[in-house]
Amino acid sequence: MPKKVFSGNHGKVSAQPRFHQRASEIQEYGTVNHALPLELEEPVRLEMTEQLNQLLADTMTMRDLYKKSHWQVAGPTFYQLHLLFDKHYDEQVELVDTIAERIQILGGVSLAMAADVAETTQIDRPPRGREEVPVQLSRLLDAHQIVIRHCRKLARRASELGDDGTNDMIISDVLRGNEMQVWFLSEHLVNVPLVEAREVLSKAG
Repeated sequence: MPKKVFSGNHGKVSAQPRFHQRASEIQEYGTVNHALPLELEEPVRLEMTEQLNQLLADTMTMRDLYKKSHWQVAGPTFYQLHLLFDKHYDEQVELVDTIAERIQILGGVSLAMAADVAETTQIDRPPRGREEVPVQLSRLLDAHQIVIRHCRKLARRASELGDDGTNDMIISDVLRGNEMQVWFLSEHLVNVPLVEAREVLSKAG
């Protein structure tokens, strides 16, 4: 006669899904685990994960600000900016993953939920309604400035602490990506005529 199979203290193995499960957290936010042999001391990893979570919150806010701008942009440059905003959104999505994964690699816990991001970000909250294109662009550039300023400080600090992986990620991915997006946005705020030059050069002779 076959023996009955039991799974721990939960009783007989069954195909019935187990719903509404809850348990204690397996790692508290703001801590780092000790299992990964990274050759980085715990205080270094604690400081880096805290700073990276700030950068993550700001990057997630930046990402969402681009999507809001993509949906709500209006005016003669709608088509170009609609596409540009979505391209930058996709690039910010990649940066969010890169930063979050670095936090996890260092043994920390990355922010994830919108409410936690809203409490942490340094970027001003925009209104729910639509704004003019120059305001959208200026708001995005202000957000980029916050991220870039933090990147420069964080990269230097990571280098001082010997966290070369974080330093490289910040400079190669986050900083350079944001700098490129700043360039593309800024060019849309140059006040030049569209179809006729302001001054007509006089003919020689």
